[in-house]
Amino acid sequence: MSAKKKVVVIGGGIAGIAVARNLVEKAGDLVDVTVVTKDPFYMSGPSRPLLVTGEQSYDRIVRGYEKVAEKGVKFVFGTVKSVDPAERKVSLVEAPTRAPTASELSYDYLVVAPGVVFDGSGIEGYRENWWRNTTVYEPGRVDVLKRRVWSETKGAVVVYAPKQPYRCAPAPAETAMTIYTVLKHRGVEKNFRIVHIDANDKPQPPVIADAIKARYEEAGIELVTGQEIVEIGPDYVVTSAGEKFPYTILAALEPNRAPRFVEEAGLGNRWFEVRSPQDLRHVKYDDVLAAGDVAKLPFPKNQEIAYESALFAVNNLLDDLGVGEKLSVQYAFLGWAYLGNLEGKLETESVLFGLNFNYKPPKTTKDPTPKKEYTEAKDKWEQNYLKNLFDH
Repeated sequence: MSAKKKVVVIGGGIAGIAVARNLVEKAGDLVDVTVVTKDPFYMSGPSRPLLVTGEQSYDRIVRGYEKVAEKGVKFVFGTVKSVDPAERKVSLVEAPTRAPTASELSYDYLVVAPGVVFDGSGIEGYRENWWRNTTVYEPGRVDVLKRRVWSETKGAVVVYAPKQPYRCAPAPAETAMTIYTVLKHRGVEKNFRIVHIDANDKPQPPVIADAIKARYEEAGIELVTGQEIVEIGPDYVVTSAGEKFPYTILAALEPNRAPRFVEEAGLGNRWFEVRSPQDLRHVKYDDVLAAGDVAKLPFPKNQEIAYESALFAVNNLLDDLGVGEKLSVQYAFLGWAYLGNLEGKLETESVLFGLNFNYKPPKTTKDPTPKKEYTEAKDKWEQNYLKNLFDH
């Protein structure tokens, strides 16, 4: 009997766990799968804006890896320092709270799925003022945002979306409307100026840009498009057009990129270079694949695309392993964007949108009327992902 193929998966998020679980299920004794991730838990992302309003709580979106390990997936907790594709090795260092059980892993196949890095280093003043900034993207920073929105009584709010691609296209608009909802709930919204600065030509995703603009008009939120933030000061930002905007609350998403080891290993510049959306192997290395946000794909970076790319990557590996039965997958999804509550009720309403990339141009669907049931549908969707990947 031939030795099992050693598959190392970098990343314990939706894409990484989808690769690991499906590969173990489909390939069985043909593979030995190890996931490398920095923490012994995963925190889901789509509903984090609702942490600000109190409609979501950490206990509903945080999961451990115990059930995944029961399926035969191994775990190494550590931070990837480097990848050597020629020698088929991954080097690790300690994570902030974890010592890795190995400092180096060898592999027959490597799947790179670490997600994104938030990189504000290109913004003047970011190094000195990073701590003034908040976002809904990370625990800790979303808590700071929540505390400020619930305590301050007057001022100016600046929300920022960098140029695409970045993770979760509607999140900046969701942030602006979440902030408005809380301020309205507290009865202080008239004491605040809320500005959404967007480096893109319209709020993202484009399919619901009109719905976002209409909601902003009703809420009195200012929208500035086509301008990047190029400087962050202690109480102001400056855009690429030279406009200066004051803030007392700053919620600026930094530009996104792949972790540095991707570029250093020659796997891509800003993103991992794949052969095609269906062939997730690296353009040069047959035994190195990508999945999730790190992959350079012509699609938005969101949870559904991350999951679907993971299934395509599994199919690529099953081909190499000689496994005939493949996973059924296509790039198409329905999504929901939180657009707050204009009455200040802590009952967020959402709009529905869909993108089917089997058509050129992509086939779009939407219901631009904000509804509470769409928020409930998004919650069920997210919980189903957590249940299917982490809970059994």
